[in-house]
Amino acid sequence: MNDFQFLHTAYEDQSKTENTIVKLPDIYLVEDDRVLGTTIKKFLEKKLSLNVHFFLTPTECLLELDKKIKSETVVNQTSFCLITDISFEVGGSDGLLLIDLLKERGHHFVPIVMTGFASIETAINATKKGVFHYLTKPFELDVLSELVVKAFTKKLNIPESAFVNSEVATTKLSQPPAQSSHLFQSKFKIEAPGPDDIFCGMVGRSPQMKQVFERIKKVASSDSTVFISGPSGTGKELVANALHNLSVRKSHNMVSVNCGAIPSELLESELFGHEKGAFTGAISARKGRFEMAHRGSIFLDEIGDMPLLLQVKILRVLQNRVIERVGSTETTEIDVRIITATHRNLEMAVQDGNFREDLYYRLNVIPIKIPALKERREDIPLMISYFLSKFVSADLRNNIEFEDDALELLISYDWPGNVRELENLIERLVILKGGSLIKVHDLPAKFLKVSPTQVESYKSLINLPEEGVDLKQLLSDIEDSLINQALELTGGNKNQASKLLTMNRTTLIEKMKKKGFLQLN
Repeated sequence: MNDFQFLHTAYEDQSKTENTIVKLPDIYLVEDDRVLGTTIKKFLEKKLSLNVHFFLTPTECLLELDKKIKSETVVNQTSFCLITDISFEVGGSDGLLLIDLLKERGHHFVPIVMTGFASIETAINATKKGVFHYLTKPFELDVLSELVVKAFTKKLNIPESAFVNSEVATTKLSQPPAQSSHLFQSKFKIEAPGPDDIFCGMVGRSPQMKQVFERIKKVASSDSTVFISGPSGTGKELVANALHNLSVRKSHNMVSVNCGAIPSELLESELFGHEKGAFTGAISARKGRFEMAHRGSIFLDEIGDMPLLLQVKILRVLQNRVIERVGSTETTEIDVRIITATHRNLEMAVQDGNFREDLYYRLNVIPIKIPALKERREDIPLMISYFLSKFVSADLRNNIEFEDDALELLISYDWPGNVRELENLIERLVILKGGSLIKVHDLPAKFLKVSPTQVESYKSLINLPEEGVDLKQLLSDIEDSLINQALELTGGNKNQASKLLTMNRTTLIEKMKKKGFLQLN
């Protein structure tokens, strides 16, 4: 049977008979704060007349439940509600690991997790494990009791009348709970960044970005070479500009060169300049970027793409602070602060022989690593607001707002293009959907594949019943369900639905005709 199938049947059969008392599942509470745990236990027992087992560690709970499952037959096996903290001081235990272990051992339960250290990553991890709700401490005990009732009625099909305190079921459940069951709704809202969240054109409130901001402040006043690393689109040039603008060199030029965008045969002339007649087309002498940046700063972006032969000359500049124009034998002294950046792994490039080891250590005097956007998801709502203020007109006629589910998808998405990709998306939505509420189907199809509420291991979706299944019919039913879900998510758009299902659009239409529900769009 499926996880709760036999329980659903039992509860439904019992509820059909008048005056039948339904035995409610027990609650297993795991909380290392003895005072809080005892308070929750007493409250739930009094409020809901439920049996609450309280444990200080996940290990104690696991041992007790293992004992219990050994004493029960598969037919009589009962379900329960697990309420657990995520982090425990003793032994580095983990409430999410406890959920995994209980599932592996065949326990049937609905989990609710609590934490005092909420983050986007933790919320997503909890949802992937099938957690019914994610509570951030401190919370109202009434909120917890409402969630327990909701978990029993929605996940186990227990009738509301089964609760001794029927007021909880009839009154509370008819109203929205104090904290929504939507994981991101209460904690992560689009909000305008404050003065402390914006630094030299960069937006961030996450600890990772605060560390970057602090590192920039510390090193800006020095002349040391800075090496900026991070994925493409994270804002490495903004960091370089900040280093220059906060330094004593800010009154002089800041010159930027993208080493990967200039052909290798022209890059030397671009950096060091050339004399008249040095090569075909050199009709006059020309200063290079290093000379233009004299007494200022030069930013060598994508230095990992620089040819090996030119790397030798850059090494000489770093060592001696002199350059030679192409076609000249005279040296020119320069006073310049060198800032470099790359999205490549230069250590790996050194090992592969594609980058000089001596140059790497000369460049890597002061490293600054920019985190990918997926590593600081809590900054995404701030950045959305920041980009909206940039692209929305002053009269707000093309302003956009986001439905909760759409915002959840944006926060859950991995953003391979990082901040640049987010900025481009907001600009596109303002232009194409300005003045409306952005819903899930308004987002590009690639965003619809990552909803954390749908991310589950395929192995745990279906358990093979003892009596077996009609595999052909089951697979047909699953296909019907997924096609319907894809059409629902995309608002009936067959093109986007086919992308979600990774199939050709004509194949999807043929399947819809065959199954008789083409009228959905």
